[in-house]
Amino acid sequence: MSLRTHPLEREATLPNGRVVTVRVGVPNDSYIPQRELDTVTVELLGGREHLGSVTTVLDAEQDSEARALLLEIVAGLESGKLEATAGSIEPLADRLR
Repeated sequence: MSLRTHPLEREATLPNGRVVTVRVGVPNDSYIPQRELDTVTVELLGGREHLGSVTTVLDAEQDSEARALLLEIVAGLESGKLEATAGSIEPLADRLR
């Protein structure tokens, strides 16, 4: 399975009750065909609001590593250890798994 065609998503409920969707996958690009992209990003979405995104060190075929990253971010957001910002999740996205 590839993150190009099957991005991972999970909702996180923040300590204040706000729900944030965390998405890990290959971003959509209107200029480059999806099959040619290998960049994996983490996006934070609060309803219709884009809260932030960061590029990871993962490639599109690293599904299990992406799943581990997703779960780590969701746990951090729900515990309050991470904020729903790009700056807060960036150190996790930059770490090899």
